[in-house]
Amino acid sequence: MDKPDLTSFNFLFSDEIVSTRLNEISSRSASLLTPAILKDIFSFIDMTSLNTGDNDLVIRSMCEKVNQFGNNYPGYKNVAAICVYPSMVEYVKTFLKQADVSIASVAGGFPSSQTFPEIKTKEAELAVQRGANEIDIVISAGEFLKGNYDFVFKEIKAIRETIPNAHLKVILETGLLKSFKNIYEASIISMQAGANFIKTSTGKMDPAATPEALMVMCLAVADYYKATGKKTGIKPAGGISNSEQAIIYYAIVREILGNSWLMPALFRIGASRLANNLLNDIHRLSTGEESGKKYF
Repeated sequence: MDKPDLTSFNFLFSDEIVSTRLNEISSRSASLLTPAILKDIFSFIDMTSLNTGDNDLVIRSMCEKVNQFGNNYPGYKNVAAICVYPSMVEYVKTFLKQADVSIASVAGGFPSSQTFPEIKTKEAELAVQRGANEIDIVISAGEFLKGNYDFVFKEIKAIRETIPNAHLKVILETGLLKSFKNIYEASIISMQAGANFIKTSTGKMDPAATPEALMVMCLAVADYYKATGKKTGIKPAGGISNSEQAIIYYAIVREILGNSWLMPALFRIGASRLANNLLNDIHRLSTGEESGKKYF
């Protein structure tokens, strides 16, 4: 495919329909607040450090906590990935000892995507060469909003072709896209261009993830799967800090896409602040006692 094709994909849901369906799902989500499901959600987390002050000491500390997690929390599954800036990937590669935890890197001019296309592809390529097996990029939201869908498609496709063996997550920055129809069409374009995952937001601007945006993205993923047979992953990110919020996102994915999506290969949560709250809530629900422990 050389250009996006939206002719077979139509967003047929009004804002009212999306809101009504979300309210129905949310009303049922409280029953999912169990230790077993919270443990699953923990295993979907991309543990992230994307700070100006990051250095080898910061990344080493995070990796060591992930390395020792199984010893400190026996019977729990580890986080899905560690996500860092491209310049930090080599440190993760050096310090991370858990083979089942992926190494993810933002790239492509993250978080604004406002740089030259050649630099975007090169940055992704270099991050993979340094050891990343997952790359998170941001769509050119400005180009999308003016209707330049070909540009957005070709840019994603160029990065996809540059890193054929890496998992590509495409961030839509849904808070900028203004309408559910735009979110839906950006999702389809990203998947047609080769995204393995579509992701709500960078977490660097407001609004970040919202249940409404994720619902629309799930509807796009379901339509794309029906049309092509290809399963695309989904990732809410930004502002998700407690178990109750995480459960709503989990419930949306479960009800729209089904239980087969509820695994790290197809569902991630970008929410490092969530990790300690999940661990404490699992302890509280299992024992009746408050923990207050801060592991990460």
